[in-house]
Amino acid sequence: MSAPESPTSDGASSRRLPEVVHENGTARLHLSLAVADSDQVRDLVAGVVRPEGIVLTPFVLPVEEIFFRFTKHLEWDISELSFAKYIALCSRGAPAMVALPIFPSRVFRHSAIYIQSGGRISEVKDLEGKTIGVPEWAQTAGVYVRGMLAETYRVDLASIRWIQAGVNEPGREEKVDLRLPAGLRCENRPRDSLNALLLNGDVDAVISARPPAAFTARDARIARLFPKHRQEESQYWEATGIFPIMHAVTVRRAVFERHPWVGTSLFKAFEEAKRRSLERVFDITASRVPLPWAASFADDIRARFGDDPWPYGLEANRRTLEAFCRFANDQGVTRRPLAPEELFPIELHSGVKV
Repeated sequence: MSAPESPTSDGASSRRLPEVVHENGTARLHLSLAVADSDQVRDLVAGVVRPEGIVLTPFVLPVEEIFFRFTKHLEWDISELSFAKYIALCSRGAPAMVALPIFPSRVFRHSAIYIQSGGRISEVKDLEGKTIGVPEWAQTAGVYVRGMLAETYRVDLASIRWIQAGVNEPGREEKVDLRLPAGLRCENRPRDSLNALLLNGDVDAVISARPPAAFTARDARIARLFPKHRQEESQYWEATGIFPIMHAVTVRRAVFERHPWVGTSLFKAFEEAKRRSLERVFDITASRVPLPWAASFADDIRARFGDDPWPYGLEANRRTLEAFCRFANDQGVTRRPLAPEELFPIELHSGVKV
């Protein structure tokens, strides 16, 4: 078995490069792909949309498993990846993967702050001076929430005692090395879970993309800090233009450097898969989503965000990317300030205009 590439390598690789397969006399590059189960990538995974010059072997897995296996072992050629993990690695040099400006997961994160019902926190400024749990300091959702708390709500992050532990299971660890700025401290609690710590009062709040199990089970002891989070998130978007990007699609650097055309081919294919997904969501002829009024709700979103409420590409997302680069550097996730252009290959900085 060949030795794996290091996620922080300079691109040199001892891993075997992808094979070329032949279909009907045409040579195609055979690449493996790992993504979460989402409608915007469904047609790509199913083979309805096929990237030019590429044959894909897809793996559809939970995001936590994808991130762990890719950051630790680079098990696939193309992988969905935590944006915070990627930007952290970029700040340390050329990582063993290259991100494309394809963003399969975006979530506003006012909803990601959980508190004890009737506890010591009733409004956002009450977070100051308290103990708050996070599953990882470099979890993308947490980076956005802390940036929002600091810049929009003027919460002093240094006044908070931060605890890192698994959300519902003990033993979760950071996947990247951290150098927190002076004044910020985060204590690892490998034998605890945030769910248990919040229930017993050892932490006052939890910031997590995945809800604590007690909240999912409708335990009345746990509530959201922002019960009307959609209203808060809408106002946040109107004021800042930030639509948080959670994940990016990445390609092993060794593959990209040998076949740079792969980036544009994948970008076009992911765009087409997303276009087909939006077409289904906006279809009022027959329901494509098992929710009442889904098409009507989608029309409301289109009226506010435009025909493509989920844009890919650098320029269409510049404001969000600049904010995330700033948040990550302020919080010690990156070791130096980064510009959005540094995160993606030059081939994907702009597209063809006809």
